[in-house]
Amino acid sequence: MNRERVASAGRSPGRLLLRRGKHRRVQQLQALPSRQEADGERLLQMNLKRPCPFWPDDGHCSIKDCHVEPCPESKIPVGIKSGNYNKYSPAVDPAPDTAECEQVKELGAINSTLSNRSKQAFADWARHDDAQDHFCELDDETSPDSEYVDLLLNPERFTGYKGPSAWRVWNSIYEENCFKPRSVYRPLNPLVPSRGDDDGESFYTWLEGLCLEKRVFYRLISGLHSSINIHLCAEYLLDEGWDRSVWGPNVQEFRQRFDTAETKGEGTRRLKNLYFLYLIELRALYKVAPYFERAFVNLYTGNLQEDAATKELLLQVFGEIRAFPMHFDEKSMFAGHKIEAKILKEEFRLHFKNISRIMDCVGCSKCRLWGKLQTQGLGTALKILFSEKEIQNLPEHSPSQGFQLTRQEIVALLNGFARLSTSIHQLHLFRLMLKDNR
Repeated sequence: MNRERVASAGRSPGRLLLRRGKHRRVQQLQALPSRQEADGERLLQMNLKRPCPFWPDDGHCSIKDCHVEPCPESKIPVGIKSGNYNKYSPAVDPAPDTAECEQVKELGAINSTLSNRSKQAFADWARHDDAQDHFCELDDETSPDSEYVDLLLNPERFTGYKGPSAWRVWNSIYEENCFKPRSVYRPLNPLVPSRGDDDGESFYTWLEGLCLEKRVFYRLISGLHSSINIHLCAEYLLDEGWDRSVWGPNVQEFRQRFDTAETKGEGTRRLKNLYFLYLIELRALYKVAPYFERAFVNLYTGNLQEDAATKELLLQVFGEIRAFPMHFDEKSMFAGHKIEAKILKEEFRLHFKNISRIMDCVGCSKCRLWGKLQTQGLGTALKILFSEKEIQNLPEHSPSQGFQLTRQEIVALLNGFARLSTSIHQLHLFRLMLKDNR
């Protein structure tokens, strides 16, 4: 096997800046995952008990490492527990002291702590919610099954969940939601018999014949899948002991998924799509910067010092992103005849929204958690990219009635990008390991 094939795979636009991780701006962007330690970015409210809407539930994985440990209510910061709309400065929301807030349990009590301005903002958000270009089906945060999860205590890693149940999820995504007719054979599909000498060229000939928007859609999904696979290879269950499990990089698993020879060239395409996805989300962060740069937006958690540090780092990241060249020109999408473009955009949106629902079919709770988060992160990025006019018209000193991000979307966006940054860093480490094994 030519190990160099993996080590050199994935070269794409932007690779000169990303491939070594030594560029100062890349180092700054890859520092973003460290801010997951902040309460505002590590705590996510999610319903991991929603039934699969597409096929009979397999039942949740019985592997102990699939379990997700919810965050006790006593550990949830006051500002987060008070609701999505409390992400502004304390001047906008003069909440009572911490002791009083700890007693707040019911929605009515939460509303009583809001200023009139915050109440109006919340009403405006709800009224305009249906008009937003939502690309994901977000969890109902008022559901009794919705719980806060500490992402640092439930890291993404390979838990042992695999086989037909996991394959069915990705097969449904690729075969039913990527605009592909069943007659077109997708290379390396584990649920379909191999077609002999067909190494995927017929699939890519078909793909190149699609419009730009549908090609972009496939590449985004492939990039997301590749990123998740790199995480699982880097944090693989190496030893399941009685008292302690051991995780670490699995080079053979990485080769199996990305080596040029073992994947018949598919691995190279997967890594290129990973970089493409990174540039798309980088572009979304660039576009949404004005939303966060307004003085009154502080990602409020109740910890004023931590809130200020989080916003300061976020603004630094936005500054570094601006120094990058053009990441992706989304204006080239949905740019044809107005009616046809509108129909295509809606089809694009609904296909992605369907994928977000498929994530409720993942049998491993921990895999479901990270699959939903990263899908929602990409969905939020798409919402941002196609809300340019609304973002340009944001009022400087008051909440917007045309474009809003819920706290759930913000956490998913930042953590999703952090996972992509981590993937690129882990990819670099795998290249070094492969080089050392030559």
